[in-house]
Amino acid sequence: MTIALPANAMVVLVGIAGSGKSTFAQARFAPTEILSSDTFRGMLADDEADQSVSVDAFDLLHAALRLRLRRGRLTVVDATNVEEWGRRQLLDIANRERRAAVAIILDLPLDVCLERLAGRGARPVPVHAVRRQQRELHRSLPTFAAEGFNAVYAIHSATEADTARIERTPRQGAGCNAMSRRNRARRDDARSSNRHRNA
Repeated sequence: MTIALPANAMVVLVGIAGSGKSTFAQARFAPTEILSSDTFRGMLADDEADQSVSVDAFDLLHAALRLRLRRGRLTVVDATNVEEWGRRQLLDIANRERRAAVAIILDLPLDVCLERLAGRGARPVPVHAVRRQQRELHRSLPTFAAEGFNAVYAIHSATEADTARIERTPRQGAGCNAMSRRNRARRDDARSSNRHRNA
């Protein structure tokens, strides 16, 4: 699989704990291009697993994302990103900064992810939390394209993840998110229609 990324895009990695998002990113992007929620938690609490600082950690991540996109720097968001409301915050930032948004989904089998997590040792992510993340992810899969991403790539196995290749394309200008805005408008119209039907 070849993943085409505009050189000034926002790249959103999506996947449950243990799916290999950080490994995927570190093998393909410069350290300065990766904004990791774990890293920001570590900055604030000296413990990347401290969920009590997650709100502040994401405030910092969003601020850094906004500034990098404003400067036209390709930026990778390394977090689970399995919930639609969280992705919407990221898309709003990309839209305000007029940058393309690309999602890379690592939808690996649950047993593979749990095995990896068990091998990490200290303070593994609870199994029930990983299962919840997978439910959230699979709930979103049918509607990803309508959320407003300019492109969506899905990886379903460790082999696909290992062999995926990044191709950087020329920087896109202010018009790059026209499709994104149309998709978001269609999504909002669909939600409105559903609310009326269910009222």
